[in-house]
Amino acid sequence: MSRPDPWLSFPMAIDVTTWSLEQTSSTDLSPAREPAAEAGVRIVRAEVPSPEFSRFLYTAVGADNDWTDRLEWSHQRWLEFLDRPGMETWVAYERGTPAGYIELDPQDAGVVEISYFGLLPAFRGRRIGGHLLSSGTARAWDLADREPGRPPTKRVWVHTCSKDGPYALDNYRRRGFRVFDVKTETEG
Repeated sequence: MSRPDPWLSFPMAIDVTTWSLEQTSSTDLSPAREPAAEAGVRIVRAEVPSPEFSRFLYTAVGADNDWTDRLEWSHQRWLEFLDRPGMETWVAYERGTPAGYIELDPQDAGVVEISYFGLLPAFRGRRIGGHLLSSGTARAWDLADREPGRPPTKRVWVHTCSKDGPYALDNYRRRGFRVFDVKTETEG
């Protein structure tokens, strides 16, 4: 009887914990310090829905965090998602180079989900993430100011998981988000 070779690669089952966090008032936001002006960091809204640019950001930020749910989206599916009232993508640039993004997904009853947020690997650890999260969360709170007919934001929420960067959960907490749900599931 032969035994399986322990050196062969087998898919491993791993436990993945997902934390859902929220803010229920704009006063919950505890902004990070802005990078020094000489760092050349600025945050700009991508106002023209661009499936190509959004897919670039999604894959560049999410590749090493196993973001896969949108990889199969067609150009049309991306466009439909991006071209909705109140949907916003804010991009952090360092000296003209995209460094990361935050995606605000409007929901019913004054709720805004931060559907994706992160930095490209080369820009992590440079104090951009806290600033981008602070700025993006503030834009979630004032979304109704830019979207006529939208009710004022009453809740901003996000989820992160144990496959995300090692500082993700702490960054959300430092910005004033509170955990309202935790789930652990086995993947693989």
